[in-house]
Amino acid sequence: MPTATSTVSERNCQADLARNLSKCYYQNDQQAKLMDLQAEIDSLLQQLQNLKDERLATTTQEQ
Repeated sequence: MPTATSTVSERNCQADLARNLSKCYYQNDQQAKLMDLQAEIDSLLQQLQNLKDERLATTTQEQ
């Protein structure tokens, strides 16, 4: 019956592959979070601009 054997270099190669795959996963996850945060910031900035425009329009009408 054959046994499963691997050399140290094969194990190191497998470990490197596993680390690289997990880095890619986390980078994609972080990229998605960054995009969500950027969209939220854009939305908040637009809301702020709308409030400023409303306030300006209100003060202009009162004068």
